[in-house]
Amino acid sequence: MIGGSCVEAGAALLGKSVLIYTSDQFHAALAMLELDGVARRVILCPPDLPPEHLPHVISVAEVDAVVADRPLNLAELQGPEHFLVRSSPVASIAAAEVGQFKTEWVLLTSGTTGVPKLVVHTLASLAGAIPVSMQTSKVVWSTFYDIRRYGGLQIFLRAMLTGASLALSDARESTSDFLARAGKRGVTHISGTPSHWRHALMSPAAREIAPEYVRMSGEIADQAIINHLQAAYSPGRVAHAFASTEGGLAFEVNDGLEGFPSGFIGGSGEVEMKVEDGSLRIRSPRIASRYLGGESLTDAGGFVDTRDIVELRGDRYYFTGRRDGVINIGGMKVHPEEVEAVINRHPRVRMSLVYTRKNPIMGAIVAADVVLEPGIESSKTGLEAVQSEIMRHCRTELASHKVPVALKFVNSLQVAESGKLIRTPCAT
Repeated sequence: MIGGSCVEAGAALLGKSVLIYTSDQFHAALAMLELDGVARRVILCPPDLPPEHLPHVISVAEVDAVVADRPLNLAELQGPEHFLVRSSPVASIAAAEVGQFKTEWVLLTSGTTGVPKLVVHTLASLAGAIPVSMQTSKVVWSTFYDIRRYGGLQIFLRAMLTGASLALSDARESTSDFLARAGKRGVTHISGTPSHWRHALMSPAAREIAPEYVRMSGEIADQAIINHLQAAYSPGRVAHAFASTEGGLAFEVNDGLEGFPSGFIGGSGEVEMKVEDGSLRIRSPRIASRYLGGESLTDAGGFVDTRDIVELRGDRYYFTGRRDGVINIGGMKVHPEEVEAVINRHPRVRMSLVYTRKNPIMGAIVAADVVLEPGIESSKTGLEAVQSEIMRHCRTELASHKVPVALKFVNSLQVAESGKLIRTPCAT
């Protein structure tokens, strides 16, 4: 039980399966504080869930009630009872009844296609990596993530369980406005995806914050973004963590390098990891218990297949991409993230997106959209020089079939609500 009381008619939700369907994070947080230990199941609905997927979520999660921060008229929500979140606490349920349920916390996967999977956690699995004995009242956490997703929920729980303050982001504000507000709040610890941070560092407001600790997760943290963050926020500490909705938090890397030491693989500690068919697999008390709907979450040995491909080079493993994100060039496989990491090493590059483009001869070619640091775009000579340098670097570092044939400079790249780069299967 993480405490609090904020939902109207809380006693009516005792033992129910409750969908939190709020328009903002603040009211979602109030509902979570109310319902842990009261509801038998809490389903966190992210803000970008397509309305057509709601019936599936409600059916699979056996939703009895919906908690929202505004009246709902959606036909998809007919059936379950509706309750409104109050903006201030109320004593809505007897103290003796609070905590009698070991609430299931259900998170939705952030896949870009098809209906999301519903992943079941407990408070114990979600908070397994949080040092609850350490009171950190002087710490002010913030995150680019929405707290209705795994990455954001981790920060929310960390603040609630350690006594730290928390400054929530707002999807309606720009990156610059968020950073300015975080600076005014005196944020000391802040997390986001590498794409979040690449966008942040392109904003003048990046100088508005002076965090002691910067954390990345959700995407591959290449050496370029690690170096940029270290330069921007020294002497603050920059770390990147590996976590997933299904696998929980596996590890954190604090040595300033991309990838992770080979010694992380094997062993019999709390978190066990192995590499099978190139894919990182995890077994620990922090992994989810199951999917709702019957699909198996772990293999026969209790390991979650993360589908993240790693490659051993010397005494370190490096992430090369997602198993389901491979693109095919003339029958040969290319991980877009591997090519992006090479492009991003150029000192004038801020971020890049690699994809395939249809070609009448080859069938498909590797292409890349690249965002440069401000100022270069005003000079045609400068652009041509940077393009030549990037291509030369790619030819040196990559196999020939991985080298981009087409390179385009763009002003920005699209990032999903989850904080990850939006990738399309194939451009025309």
